[in-house]
Amino acid sequence: MTGKAHRIYIGVLTTIGIIIFLILCYWGYTYYGTSLEERPFHEAHNTLKPSGSVGHGLGIVGTILILIGVFGYIGRKKNKFLPKVGALKYWLEFHIFLCSVGPLLILFHTAFKFGGIVSISFWSMVAVVLSGVIGRFIYVQIPRTIHGRELSLGEIKAMKDEMSQSLSKKYGLSQTTYEDIIGATKQVADQTQNGFWAEEQSRRKANRNSIKKAKDILRETDLSKKDKRGVMNLVHNEIKINNRISRLQAMQKLFRYWHVAHLPFALIMLVIMVIHVAITLAFGYRWIF
Repeated sequence: MTGKAHRIYIGVLTTIGIIIFLILCYWGYTYYGTSLEERPFHEAHNTLKPSGSVGHGLGIVGTILILIGVFGYIGRKKNKFLPKVGALKYWLEFHIFLCSVGPLLILFHTAFKFGGIVSISFWSMVAVVLSGVIGRFIYVQIPRTIHGRELSLGEIKAMKDEMSQSLSKKYGLSQTTYEDIIGATKQVADQTQNGFWAEEQSRRKANRNSIKKAKDILRETDLSKKDKRGVMNLVHNEIKINNRISRLQAMQKLFRYWHVAHLPFALIMLVIMVIHVAITLAFGYRWIF
């Protein structure tokens, strides 16, 4: 998948999610805004209540989307029962999409009324979604191949060296200019402060200083505007890799801790979801069958 196709893919998934949310809000705004005591008298009650034709359907579809999202991604990641079709990161993005839209549908299935054992599943689901957002942030900080495999420190450094060499070979920079630009990008990796967020702020400031210094150096060269843009693209990539190298171990450790928090909530959600479905069927609740 090319960069443009990937952006379209992400845009389509995001648009679908937003459209579904807006339709549900528009359709059930008056019902969901009515107090619990008055809802039985609302004209849409038989349709939008959790056991209603639409409300019940939202719960079923939402559950199916979550199951597909969870087991589809696991199957592709572990190579258990799905072929190696598509890059793993695209499966992860589809997993995030399904496991965002699914809980959204279940939220409207509950009609914003939480109680009993189901509330444990619901809040576990909320915890899974929120931890998924955090996990996605950590995931993208760890350099990976196009197929989603985590790169080793040696591979990252090899990429960095190759990128640095292309600055002088491709654009014919003098040795002095080349060393000055590389020196500017190395400022980022040397920034250390007490605390993660303080270090991040220091790193961002160093990024800006490095980019400014690289631009100042390029102004003294006779490169064309197109070549200067090309050099700056490489500078940006060089800085990004330096940043990732400097926090690689911390992010890998955070990612391991994240799994410890994310998986139990997901298991609790799934187990109680199965119990909820079983009890619903036992009490004779059916959808449109």
